[in-house]
Amino acid sequence: MADNNITLAVLDMAGTTVADGGLVLRAFDAAATSAGLATEGPERDSARRYVIDTMGQSKIVVFRALLGDERRAQAANLAFESAYAALLDEVDIAPIPGAAEAISTLRTAGVKVALSTGFSATTRDRLLEALGWTDIADLVLAPQDAGRGRPYPDMVLTALLRLGIDAVDQVAVLGDTSSDIASGLAAGARIVAGTRTGAHDEQRLRAAGATHVVASVTEFTHLILTDRH
Repeated sequence: MADNNITLAVLDMAGTTVADGGLVLRAFDAAATSAGLATEGPERDSARRYVIDTMGQSKIVVFRALLGDERRAQAANLAFESAYAALLDEVDIAPIPGAAEAISTLRTAGVKVALSTGFSATTRDRLLEALGWTDIADLVLAPQDAGRGRPYPDMVLTALLRLGIDAVDQVAVLGDTSSDIASGLAAGARIVAGTRTGAHDEQRLRAAGATHVVASVTEFTHLILTDRH
């Protein structure tokens, strides 16, 4: 077996392994209203575009950029978390089709799996509980677990260190946003793939530097297992 076989897969959650049905934008709208942004008009439209553009990044960082004030950003972030949690109680959250099986296949093949997210640890844990995924991966990470969120490489590198992976060229990253791609590339992962199941389209993922673009996490799993042989 080659020394640089993929031994760690770092998978994003919402849009990559989890179909959240647009809950992020719905929760953002609630948070933006609580922060005093106009409910309609250019300011709200611009803020929504920014949220879509920065999907995958730490939510508190997004609110800091939008609001320019730490107190308002922290309040908006708390409102976002509360809104998202309430929506989880109203909506049947579901995995991307085949995601649970793909994760199981990777782990059975000896590939460790880390789930990562731009949500806070509290929101991440609520999401995992709603899915029944509390034990599905070897590790789950939020930005606060690693230092910085995407587009920085911290979560990928934290997964590598905590799971005892020997080198970055044994790491594969999958996400649905340009921030996911930037994070994987900054970490030096050998495979940094985009998936077409989430926020950003193939053109945008390739423009961000994705080494591969796949239809879903299922195809990503096939890519990794083929690479290992």
